[in-house]
Amino acid sequence: MAQLLDAAAKVFCTSGYTSASTNAIAREAGVSPGTLYQFFPNKEAIAIELGGRLLEDWHRSHGAALEATSLDLPFDQMLDAVLDPLFAFNYENPAFAVLIHGPGAPGQITQEFEAIHASLLTRLEGVISSYLPDAPPAQLTLIANTSFAIFKAGLDLVLTHEGTEREAYATEVKRAMYRYLEPLFPEDHTESCASFHTP
Repeated sequence: MAQLLDAAAKVFCTSGYTSASTNAIAREAGVSPGTLYQFFPNKEAIAIELGGRLLEDWHRSHGAALEATSLDLPFDQMLDAVLDPLFAFNYENPAFAVLIHGPGAPGQITQEFEAIHASLLTRLEGVISSYLPDAPPAQLTLIANTSFAIFKAGLDLVLTHEGTEREAYATEVKRAMYRYLEPLFPEDHTESCASFHTP
């Protein structure tokens, strides 16, 4: 089953979910279509199984990135501690974006993603409230949603590059996040930071 899911991830990335076929997945896995059908009745079932596993990993990686231990670091180092695992997950799992945001993917995956995404936004609001304890809930929601939007837009750009260019764009995303959040947070949380000050 793991072999088939790995093959499906590759096929979904190269062909997109809509154009992918069970025959292509079986061929990529090095098995016959009959063997594939012993495990999965159709392409949608494969996508749901793969999507569920990726969502578990996504939730685990994003939750770990928002651990309270990161909050004791200087602000720029905290951004590294939070954003680096999120970038790494997406580098290692390109099929995730195809199944979550690509056309034609099963609705069950999208619904599960939206539920986990909502819980992580709540966690992000909690992280922000530790820096801004007097901020009203509406402001925390605004900042959390904007921060996530900056990351997602930046991630789409980062993923279109490789090697040193990818690293450079990831740094620019961190710089954009820093420059958005830094004016909002009390000075004692950000005054020791230097790495994102320079252009």
